[in-house]
Amino acid sequence: MSNNTDESTVRLEHEPSDTRFALYIDDALAAYAEYTQHGDLRDFDHTVTEPDFRGRGLAGRVVKFALDATRDEGLKIGASCSYVENFVSKNPEYRN
Repeated sequence: MSNNTDESTVRLEHEPSDTRFALYIDDALAAYAEYTQHGDLRDFDHTVTEPDFRGRGLAGRVVKFALDATRDEGLKIGASCSYVENFVSKNPEYRN
């Protein structure tokens, strides 16, 4: 069950060509977490929730997906973005 998306389709994707992880609701980009890759460090430097989709917890969902994927790839997590830094501080399992 998704937060306030009624019967919409929620899709999470890694888009390496755009150096981001994205969350779509139906076909609309709702939130994303951008990163810069430095060797084995993936530094998350920008997180955005589009204005029409704010207040639904979507940034947290896309960041969790991004950090899980990064960890699963054996990469270290960097948190230049204050949102990601705060998320990691509240979820210590993502600390390197």
